[in-house]
Amino acid sequence: MSIHKLSIQSYYTQATALAAEYDHGYLKPERQENLRIVEDWLPDFFSNAKVLEVACGTGYWTQFIAPAAEHIVAIDTAPETIRMARKRITNSKVSFIDGDAYELEHDIGKFNAAFAGFWFSHIPKARRREFLLGINALLEPGSKVILIDNRYVEGSSSPLTQYDAHGNTYQTRILEDGTAHRILKNFPCASEFKSLMMDLGHQCKFTNWEYFWAFEYETPS
Repeated sequence: MSIHKLSIQSYYTQATALAAEYDHGYLKPERQENLRIVEDWLPDFFSNAKVLEVACGTGYWTQFIAPAAEHIVAIDTAPETIRMARKRITNSKVSFIDGDAYELEHDIGKFNAAFAGFWFSHIPKARRREFLLGINALLEPGSKVILIDNRYVEGSSSPLTQYDAHGNTYQTRILEDGTAHRILKNFPCASEFKSLMMDLGHQCKFTNWEYFWAFEYETPS
């Protein structure tokens, strides 16, 4: 089988016919109990907030944040997922924008909260600080930032098939059309965030569920 090594942008901008597969991870039966917990836990952090959501994908998490927030600017680089998100969410409080997670435009506004769901695991370790600095630059002092993502669980997660010299790990994902794609997928732990956040934020907290994790912090005052 030929395996294509793609950037995350390339993977999520495959033909529209593949778009229905983007949310398959949310359909796994063993993850449903955890998903309901996280879906209930998340919105309170964004009550009446002006939220920047980075890498919003198909809007799966946007739909839970939107009812609580004052306004959301949701950004993604893949046109197919943005189209799906716009169909999923018609709430006028949400504005969807095409944009690069590493090059956030400063003219999109100033925010007092930020969120990224199931994106941090796709960031190369060498670019994590760059990504967080970009978010912080658009946030008011003392803003809340929430990141959530997968934990690696044997038998539920796609196996890790490759490692590189920089400590990044990769999965091979096989789509319904039979094509295989090698995708960067890291699984950070609390100690990695501790060293990363030295000057980027405070009030840091790392939460684990069986299949997911969340990291929260406040931007420097």
